[in-house]
Amino acid sequence: MASHNKKPKNEIHKLSTQIVNVVLIDDSVKTELLDLMERLGIVRSEAYNKLGSVKHWGMDWHKAYPLVRAFRTPESLGLPSKLMEWTVNDVAKAILAQQAATIANLSGKIWARYSGSENEAQRKEAYRKLKSTEFLSDSFLSRIVRDEFQRGHTSVEHQIVYQPVAYTVQQINRFVYRLSVSGLTKGKRVEFNMRSNRKPSGQIRVIYNSELDRFEVHFLVDFGHYNKSSDSERTPIGIDKGYTEAFIDSSEKVHGAGLGELLTKKSNRIINKNRLRGKLFAIFRKLELHDPVKAARILKNNLSRKTENKRYRKDQTAISSLLGQTSKSLFATGLLKVFAEDLTQPIKNKRYSKSLSRKLNSWVKGCMRDSLQKWADWSDSVITEVNAAYTSQTDSVTLTLLGKRVGDSFTRHTGVVVHSDCNAAKAVLHRGTDKEITRYMGASEVQAVLLRRTAMFLKLEGKSLDDAVELGWLDPKHRKNPEFQKLVSGSLPTSRKKSGRSKP
Repeated sequence: MASHNKKPKNEIHKLSTQIVNVVLIDDSVKTELLDLMERLGIVRSEAYNKLGSVKHWGMDWHKAYPLVRAFRTPESLGLPSKLMEWTVNDVAKAILAQQAATIANLSGKIWARYSGSENEAQRKEAYRKLKSTEFLSDSFLSRIVRDEFQRGHTSVEHQIVYQPVAYTVQQINRFVYRLSVSGLTKGKRVEFNMRSNRKPSGQIRVIYNSELDRFEVHFLVDFGHYNKSSDSERTPIGIDKGYTEAFIDSSEKVHGAGLGELLTKKSNRIINKNRLRGKLFAIFRKLELHDPVKAARILKNNLSRKTENKRYRKDQTAISSLLGQTSKSLFATGLLKVFAEDLTQPIKNKRYSKSLSRKLNSWVKGCMRDSLQKWADWSDSVITEVNAAYTSQTDSVTLTLLGKRVGDSFTRHTGVVVHSDCNAAKAVLHRGTDKEITRYMGASEVQAVLLRRTAMFLKLEGKSLDDAVELGWLDPKHRKNPEFQKLVSGSLPTSRKKSGRSKP
């Protein structure tokens, strides 16, 4: 008999995690919860050690508990069986998420090995094998998985996972709820108050935040659902991710102005503070030998992290809030199919000044990506990441390497000057529908494709690549690509190739 609660295939729920603070808790309840967390931490650590190996790749998390219970029973730690089972299931889901992230990171290597449309069947077969331990029989897949996958261990001992059968919620007043949860004693629950604007439901986590010395309750909130639309109803748009502003789209609209100011202010504050802390540390080390009392006083009153951690969280909250507002404004215009640069891989052999490196280290590329994905999911839009190589150096009109970027300006070979970020956003939009340049192509391969297009364009103008370099239209660095010499020697292709790889 079919289940009446089965979710339709195209139904998308808008989910978000809410974190609420525990505002009133007895010392005895606090002690019992911390003791319970410590015991469950042992279970979590041992479960991770058991299930975190490649041997359990692609496991069914429903079957994880019997594997752990075979060597660790709840009675040995004085734990309720259900609390231990939910902890083991949580560990198994975390390991499966780590495996899924590994597979996503292997996409580039799989595309490099089986590139082009003619190898699509081999790529699909590789992804199929990666769903189970079958990949171990494939030497290539086994090697890249072992290179990428880091066998996990955990020392987390500050949280408890509860399912709805293990807790009850009673509303005290408008913003205060009393939560009763299972404790160490079977049949006896512990109670505490929490401040929240909505009643928790589903799976919850009780977490002890050691930095702030408080308990928190984490739970999912469903903000509604919608039926997924088809791609034909979405408007394609390209965005360029930046430091000064978060995004600029291909319609030349700026989203998230002021991001660079926040990041620079945060970076400079940390630099200046750490310079002063370094001087205090020198005084502390000098006094530690002959005046340990004064040294201990300096360490406690002047070198603690309490105030700095508070300021750091405030800075991070401001940045996250700006990125959330930025992503929301981008998707507020309607159903979109957004093409964005894939910035997950660092640029090899790229060297920056110390000052710029510090600022780029605080550049929140991961937060940008997560924020975009969240609001795309919530607004029935789609995010498609494209190859980022040479998008900022490509002329969005001719789709060639002619032109030069200096700061915020891009000068085309015709002398027309446009905003470099707007030009890059339009280049990203074109890259999204480019059949030749795939997401996981190497930068040198992308450069070779663009050089071929540049040579074909110049041929129509009656010029060569060498002429373009002499005229200042083309950067001389492109001479280092082997494709440049082939094109100069006269092996200009008559048509575009279907494969993503260039012939040797």
